[in-house]
Amino acid sequence: MTFTTRFAPSPTGPLHLGHAYSAILAHDMARAANGAFLLRMEDTDLQRAKPEWDAAVVEDLTWLGLRWDGLILRQSAHLREYDRYLDRFDDMGLLYPCSCSRADIRAAVSAPQEGVSHDLYPGTCKNRPMSYRQPGDALRLHLDRALARLGDQDVVFHETGQTHSGTHQLNPARALREIGDVVLSRKGEEIIAYFLASALDDVHQKITHVVRGEDLFEFTQLQVLLLTLLELPVPIYHHHRLIRDDEGKRLAKRDDARAIAKYRADGASPEDIRRMVELA
Repeated sequence: MTFTTRFAPSPTGPLHLGHAYSAILAHDMARAANGAFLLRMEDTDLQRAKPEWDAAVVEDLTWLGLRWDGLILRQSAHLREYDRYLDRFDDMGLLYPCSCSRADIRAAVSAPQEGVSHDLYPGTCKNRPMSYRQPGDALRLHLDRALARLGDQDVVFHETGQTHSGTHQLNPARALREIGDVVLSRKGEEIIAYFLASALDDVHQKITHVVRGEDLFEFTQLQVLLLTLLELPVPIYHHHRLIRDDEGKRLAKRDDARAIAKYRADGASPEDIRRMVELA
C-alpha cells in the first residue's frame, strides 16, 4: 500500500505556525517515502466553516510550497454518506437517542459521582430505545454494549511519534471512565461528530499514516474503537510535538500574531517558516 499522509484542517480561521508544522511534516514524510500527501477540509461545523477560510488554507499551503495529490476532499460535500455507518452502529444496537442539553449535562455532573469525571456523560438517557428518538436528539454510542460486543478482541493501534512510540491497546475499564457515551451525531443540526467523520475519511482516502499534534493522542483510542467495531482498517498514527507561544501555550486560531498570512505580509519566506518550526 502506498505510504499516504494527509493534512486535515477545519476552515474556521487562519492557519498558524502549528498548522504549518503539521502540514509540512506530513508532506515531507510522504515525499520522503515516495508516497502521497492529501488535503482534506474537515468542515462538518457548518456554522463556523467559511469559504473564505477554505480559500485561505489553500493559499497558505500553496505559498509554503506544499503540493497535494488529487482533489481536495471536503466533508460537507458528502455528509449523508456518513449515515450508513451510523446505520451500522444502530443495527448493532450500539446507539441511543439523547435529549440532554449541555446545561442538563453540566447540572447532572455537578453533583459528586464516584468514578465519573466532569466531562463524562452521566447516562441520563442511556435506557431510551431508538424508537423514542425525537427531532433534535443526539445519537450516543452505548459504550458498555460496544465493549461487550468486542469481547476479547483487541483494540490496538501503532504509534510512531516520539512521545508515544509503540503499540497501544484499549483498556476497557479506562475507556468507561474516560470516554463514556460520546455523541456520534446530532439530528436537526445534521452534524456528524468530527472524530467519527475524520476516522472514516482516513479509511476512505486510504491514509496509512495519520500525522497530527500530540494533543489529539488521547482520543485516538476512541477512533480506533469505532473503526474496530465497523471492521475497518486502522492506520498508523504519528503524533508530533506542538508549536507553542512564548508562554508555553499551544497555538490556537485566535493567535493571529502567529498566522501564516501575517508572516507572509511581513515579508517572511517559506524557508523562514520552515526555520521557525525547525523543519529547515
